[in-house]
Amino acid sequence: MTDVTQILQAVGRGDRSALNDLLPLIYDELRKIASARMAHESPGQTLQPTALVHEAWLRLVKDEDPAWENRVYFFHAAAEAMRRILIDNARRKSAAKHGGGQERLNIDDLELGASLPDEKVLMVNAALEQLEQEYPERAKIVILKYFGGMTNEEIAKTLGIGERTVYRHWLCAKVWLFDKLNGGG
Repeated sequence: MTDVTQILQAVGRGDRSALNDLLPLIYDELRKIASARMAHESPGQTLQPTALVHEAWLRLVKDEDPAWENRVYFFHAAAEAMRRILIDNARRKSAAKHGGGQERLNIDDLELGASLPDEKVLMVNAALEQLEQEYPERAKIVILKYFGGMTNEEIAKTLGIGERTVYRHWLCAKVWLFDKLNGGG
């Protein structure tokens, strides 16, 4: 068992002081995830990777009863927190600039790792929430890949599944998202 897992379990048992030991151990990894994610944001993004990490950390520690059994659960929660921050940021900008209106997204122009204007990020998020309801494992992979900036190999290790399984789920998720974003099924 790693130091991180032991600290996460201590936090899960209610030892909030263990959070002080956790951040230095995982900060570089969180910063790497945030940097990878921010590299795909549209130009003019005012949120920086360091700020994204700090905001995600604040959201994570605000939870009174975190269920982080190990690194897998923690880093999934961190990627999800970063995703929510970027979605909230996109919603604020969209509402201010465009009256909250959305435009249709052509999936041919969508590479999930590519830069997306804020309105398109919101459309992808709505489709991703539906995917999460129907195929939770595929949604986790999309979140870790797209919002967490992880490779298939890193996702496989994080989720404890094979790299080929990650690849298959990723392909299925992209097809599913393509269909949803084009008004299908």
